[in-house]
Amino acid sequence: MLEITNVRQGAILNHNHGQETKDSLVIRLEGLSDAGYPVKINGVPAVMDGRRFACELALTKKLNAVTASVLTPFGTFSQEITLVWDKASFKRVNCYIDDHSFFWTDLAKQRPARAFDHFYLAHFKRLHELYGFKCTFNCFYRNDHDNGFLMSEMPDIWKQEFTDNADWCKFSFHSYSEFPDRPYVESSAEEFLKDYRLVKEEITRWGGEAAFGVPNVIHWANIHPACAQALIDLGCKCYSRNFRPRVMGGPSLADRTKGGCMAEVEKRSMSNVDKEASTEGLKLHYDVPAEVEYLTKHGAYYDPALGICFATGIFCGNLVPLDKTIERLTAGLERLQANGVEAVQYGSHEQYSFPYYSNYQPDHLQRMETAARFFHEQGYQHIFFNDGFLGNTAWEK
Repeated sequence: MLEITNVRQGAILNHNHGQETKDSLVIRLEGLSDAGYPVKINGVPAVMDGRRFACELALTKKLNAVTASVLTPFGTFSQEITLVWDKASFKRVNCYIDDHSFFWTDLAKQRPARAFDHFYLAHFKRLHELYGFKCTFNCFYRNDHDNGFLMSEMPDIWKQEFTDNADWCKFSFHSYSEFPDRPYVESSAEEFLKDYRLVKEEITRWGGEAAFGVPNVIHWANIHPACAQALIDLGCKCYSRNFRPRVMGGPSLADRTKGGCMAEVEKRSMSNVDKEASTEGLKLHYDVPAEVEYLTKHGAYYDPALGICFATGIFCGNLVPLDKTIERLTAGLERLQANGVEAVQYGSHEQYSFPYYSNYQPDHLQRMETAARFFHEQGYQHIFFNDGFLGNTAWEK
């Protein structure tokens, strides 16, 4: 057995994990060698202590191939992993809000003089001005709550206004419509791309090319492998948690269609009973414990086989009561900071901001403002994860 133990495949490392200069990040690498056979790291002997080995390793590239090898009487055994140097890292946060169809339906019907006079867009523009807020607003093509109102009915009279705000306000594809749930779990790439292009064409028609951004998550997150590959090909650099079907929390279909008790939904969400399997045996079948634990503590990792990152969020606005928002954000941030993480993510869903939605939360926008202000006060910059590496463009300079 040969195993590197203190960093995993795709670990994202920054100045908090070693000594950084403009040319390298020097980290400590540790592991175990069965029977204590001497180990080499990229051909250089490591320091042995019984079965344990360790060495200082300089990361000099964005993606660094690391090979641990050991010569034994039975042959040479090795482990190869890729480590990411998050060069010149800084505290940053990505935000996305899902399920948009209400704001553009309102605009199409109300025709205000300015799009950002609409209460929803005006709120987030104010957050941008106050806290540097940036966000990707993921959109449906059809509004299932308004007799199937279509995005094609959205006029392009505010195109310049959307273009002018595209530095902080991106619109993207989420799904053709809200229902059914998990629309692309058994979809073909052709079906997925048809819907993706439909939404993108509409957004660029009424918002301009600059207003569109590649999404970090598709409706319900779970998508078929063919759709996942198509999304990567479209330029997705980071996806929310993972592609596979999994247990997820949040309101049930009945709650969302009939107007359930959101206080009970929030209570269940805070307790995690909605998304955690009840036994260790079930957890093995409904999720990958090692991956869940790692993302919970480290926020993101890079998958060299796919060439993208997977990331999880620490806060979902419509699932955490206002009086618990700071507590949830603080706990999540402290958990990541304890592991040297500087790239963070949070989000929510559009419909909870609208009084005519059956599950309307009067304080939903206040929750989102609390989150934006919290990160600003903690010294975080809002970015887009698809810019550079998780919002860090140091490797592109």
